[in-house]
This record gives sequence, structure tokens and C-alpha cells, in this order.
Amino acid sequence: MRRSATMLGAMAAAAAIVTTPVALTATTTPALAAPAATQSSVTQAGARIALDGTENTRTLAGFRTTDGSVVRANRVLRSDDLSTLSPADFARLQEQRLGVVVDLRTGLERTLQPDKAVPDTRAEWFDVLGALPLTSLVDLSSSYRAFVTDPAARAAFGATLHTIEATAADGRAVLYHCSAGKDRTGWTTAVLLTILGVDREQVEADFLASNTYRNASPADPLNGVDIDWLRTAFRTADATFGSFDNYVRDGLGLTASDIDSLRTELLDPAGAPAGK
Repeated sequence: MRRSATMLGAMAAAAAIVTTPVALTATTTPALAAPAATQSSVTQAGARIALDGTENTRTLAGFRTTDGSVVRANRVLRSDDLSTLSPADFARLQEQRLGVVVDLRTGLERTLQPDKAVPDTRAEWFDVLGALPLTSLVDLSSSYRAFVTDPAARAAFGATLHTIEATAADGRAVLYHCSAGKDRTGWTTAVLLTILGVDREQVEADFLASNTYRNASPADPLNGVDIDWLRTAFRTADATFGSFDNYVRDGLGLTASDIDSLRTELLDPAGAPAGK
């Protein structure tokens, strides 16, 4: 399934097109008949959720932090675009207690491949790259630096984390996605896991898993990921803000209370029963 890569390639060829992001009011999709509530079964950290319409949808459940806590199921999902979801996919996502879908794409991407609305969810749009040249969608080295240095990108990532915090407090899950589910989505995941206390080795392994699920290599920037991109973003955070913690606080606008809330709502302490 290389829909996103094909679309991004076409967009790169049309880089002269100018698009202006617009403010999007959150929308809610009415519920269909929901499946019976089930507890997500996670057999490995960051397991893939098999959907008909995506190839890179995963849970963040199961990751273990340095103090032994474990990321809960049914709280955070990551994905590629949702433009070809099937009715069966809706049911699988409802099983994850999905409450909010966050779209990190540009306005043009959303126009070319609009999400299918998941029943009984609210949609949010936080455009990471819309303030940058269209070529940023394929110039990944520059994009990963911009994830940290561009104010609009930081605002989008910060808004996503605040949405996760608020939604988890209500006992529901957030799914955030971009086109391929590997770059904007990959940095969001790396930031969140690091905030929660997951070590860098696991963060990098999860980032590189996009190559497996998309059957790609680091040499294929449209479909794969290169670990140097992720490391560039972390180095840029240190260089620009003095430390990753400063980036989270001053760049993304998360307070100590926000961080405590994320950890409380997303983690099961070591030895505690799973879920809440």
C-alpha cells in the first residue's frame, strides 16, 4: 500500500502550489452501533493494529519506562492516513476506546486523501508543516529540524500532547496520524515516549519499525525512515532549547502538571494491575 508515498511524490512535483492552512473546528462523528467493549490484547510493546485501510497503525501500549511502569492499552494510537478505512476498521478502532483523531497533515494532503470519519469520535487538525515550503514534505532532514525550530510545528505537537492528556483523563484514546505514519507521527511518538520515561533504545526501535510495516528501507525517504533524522531532531532540541526537558516546557508549552498528568493517565506503575 504506497498511497501516501505516491501522493507525496506528486505534491513534491507540484511544490509551486501555495496552500494556506485554515482553522478547523473540531467535529464529532455520530456513533454507529458499537461493538461489545473489549480490553485490547497487546502481546508486545508498540504492537501493530491490523486494519484493512492502513499499514502503519500501532498502539503505544506495552512500552516499559526506566522505573518499571508500563504504557496502558486503549490510550494512544499512531497511524498513517485514514482515507481508506473499512467498516471492520471502524469496529477495531472502537475496541480501542477511541475518542479523538488528530490529523497532523497539511491542508493539501487532507484535500487529496481525506480521512474517513471514525464513528463516535471527535476530529482535530493540528498542521505541523503547513507554514513551511511544500518541499518540506519530502526534504526529511530539514523537516526533522523544523519539527523543533518552527513555531507552528511546535504548536501542533504541543496541542496534540495536550489533547492526549485531556482525552486520557476521560478514559478514551487518541489516534494521531500523518500521511505515512512515520515522520510527523514518528516524532510525536518519540517525544511522548521520552516524556513518559521510555529509554532511547526503545524509542529508536519503535521509530524504525515503520520500515518493517511499510516494507521500506532508510534509503527510501518517501516510504522509510532513517534513524539519523530522529537523532537530528533530538540534537536540535538540545541545541535550540538547552535540553529535551526545556524543549518540552518552553517549546511545546507543557507544564510540570501536564507532564505529571500524562504519566498518571498513560502509565501503570510497576506491579500494578493493567489498565484503569
